Parts: sequence; C-alpha cells; structure tokens
Amino acid sequence: MKKVLLFGVFDGVHDGHRDLFRQAREFGDYLMVAVAPDNIVQQLKHSLPRAPLGERVAQVAREPDVDEAFGGDELLGSYHVIRSHVPDTVALGYDQQALYDDLTARKDEFDFDFEVVMLQPHRPEELHNSLLDGR
Repeated sequence: MKKVLLFGVFDGVHDGHRDLFRQAREFGDYLMVAVAPDNIVQQLKHSLPRAPLGERVAQVAREPDVDEAFGGDELLGSYHVIRSHVPDTVALGYDQQALYDDLTARKDEFDFDFEVVMLQPHRPEELHNSLLDGR
C-alpha cells in the first residue's frame, strides 16, 4: 500500500481543497492529511485560523478522498509527522514552495526515502482561502 501525506491549514474546506485531495490521492492508495496547528498557522500566515484545529481536522476527515486526518507538527520544521507516518509521497499545495524547498533540502535526515510532489492549483484566483475570507 502506497501512503500519501498532504500538509495544509484547511480553514474551511472548499472545492480547491477537494481537488487537492483528489490530486494527492492519485499518488497512492491511502491519503493522510496533516492539518496545521493554530500556532503554526499564526507563524506562517501571521493570523489565527477561523476554526480551531479540532474542527478543521474533523472537516477534513469527512472528505471522501481522505483516509485519515490529524493535527500536524507543533514545531515548524520538526517533521515528526513524516517520521511517524512514513509516507511514500509527501504532497504539497502549489502555494507551499518554502515547505517544498526545506523538505527536499533535508531529505537525507530521514532513514527512509519518499517522493515530494507539488500539486497543481485549482482556480486559485477564486478559491484560495486568503481570497475567500478577505485576508
């Protein structure tokens, strides 16, 4: 079984996220989604998400393409989630270039191999959360 791990904030799941789930699912048989904790969202986006972590995880877990959803790492760049779930593929959204760069630069720190892929945007001019919530 090929496992895929997808990272994101998912503050209100919309069609762009659903397309992301679908794309990630194409890389394996089992899709795990790590939802960013509130403190990480604050660090990355300089604002708290509208919904708390538990609510965001529950919303993601209800999506048909998602097999498992859970809170992500509490410490930025620690990658405990990757180490504990041992994915074959780590999938990232089109707007996660900094995470892609850091993760690919540090792949030799892991004792297993995995692929890192960037997924394609789905109508980002309409569906990016920063546009939908007025931030």
